Amino acid sequence: MSNLFWLTDAQMARLEPYFPKSHGKPRVDDRRVLSGIIFINRNGLRWRDAPKEYGPHKTLYNRWKRWSDKGIFAQMMAGLAADHGEEKTVMIDATYLKAHRTASSLGVKKGGRGRLIGRTKGGMNTKLRAICDSQGRPLNLFVTAGQVSDYAGAKAMLSGLPDVQWLLGDRGYDADWFREALKDKGIRPCIPGRKQRKKAIRYDKRRYKRRNRIEIMFGRLKDWRRVATRYDRCPKVFLSAIALAALVIYWLLNSMSPEPSDVD
Repeated sequence: MSNLFWLTDAQMARLEPYFPKSHGKPRVDDRRVLSGIIFINRNGLRWRDAPKEYGPHKTLYNRWKRWSDKGIFAQMMAGLAADHGEEKTVMIDATYLKAHRTASSLGVKKGGRGRLIGRTKGGMNTKLRAICDSQGRPLNLFVTAGQVSDYAGAKAMLSGLPDVQWLLGDRGYDADWFREALKDKGIRPCIPGRKQRKKAIRYDKRRYKRRNRIEIMFGRLKDWRRVATRYDRCPKVFLSAIALAALVIYWLLNSMSPEPSDVD
């Protein structure tokens, strides 16, 4: 098949430091297996429908599940994103991801965690929360149930903010405590006030226009079908699918040096 995806030698070299050590029997061809995992996630296929060029579908699934449980794919994205070099501006936002019926079981295993799927006006959803740099590249990803407020998501991601000058966010993040927390970290908020505020909030409207980059980032992530539609019941496995998409789109395929920020 001419449209198959294959990792290059340079891309494999960037990922190999994050591979877990093989115990006992050596792993089969890492390049072939990882390329197959990426192809499945990008196209939203069932594992049994993997092209034969990638080898047995059980090998692909077992590697995917085992490395997802260990957080390997999330570590890959976080490791490469740590070299972002952003010093000026980051953005925060969230988007809904539709949960397929195969993932929508809301039962909680005894002693376990929930599915992180909630009922909203749009149906059963998971909410993806992200922090990205001034170029719209994801730095930190986090998932919650769909009905969880932006306030709760902001509180959870506050400690993961890099050392920058500005944070851009929409009205959903307009809270006095959040603004104060940002100022305590030396970060200036560029967040418009809610309409019901009695006293208007001043913000840099020119700078705020650049917030569309995080919306573009969400759109590109949703081009991957296993991200746009959640098929995985386990939230950790689903987060691995999102991290893998972000890793390939922004930290492997886009290997060019970052453009200078035009946000003064």
